[in-house]
Amino acid sequence: MRAVVGLGGNLGDVPARFAAACRGLAALPGTRVVRRASLFRSRPHGDPDQPWFWNSAVLVETALDARALLDGLLAVEARLGRRRPPGRARWAPRPIDLDLLAHEAGAVHDPPALVVPHPRLAERRFALAPFVQLWPDWRHPALGLSARELLARCPDPEDGLVPLGAW
Repeated sequence: MRAVVGLGGNLGDVPARFAAACRGLAALPGTRVVRRASLFRSRPHGDPDQPWFWNSAVLVETALDARALLDGLLAVEARLGRRRPPGRARWAPRPIDLDLLAHEAGAVHDPPALVVPHPRLAERRFALAPFVQLWPDWRHPALGLSARELLARCPDPEDGLVPLGAW
């Protein structure tokens, strides 16, 4: 099955962490990274008093269901220095963030830990722009729109996202 994993971070050498995250994803059982989207920089949401974020996404083929893949993402994050202290701020700076944006198995609703597709995907240009490079015709199961259509309708301002090219 295919899945799209969003990558983000704004502390330290984030592009190097993205490369390490790809190696970590490829080490998950039955999982391989098929393609990487371009790198982007994005204005921080919520708390503007922090560095801009690096963003990208990868398309993986995996035998893992959404829950097992999410568990793998969290383990990769932890190995790469991500700490999730209790009571953490949603918009806090971070060295790496791996989000399960979509999974070919379809929608999963098991809040708060797992909601697929990502519950705010349609509102986030920094997630949709790389997503569209990887799987433009994917259809949101609840909204019925393709990834390309979601990006075209995204309310997030375009000036908050800077494309940087391949990594």
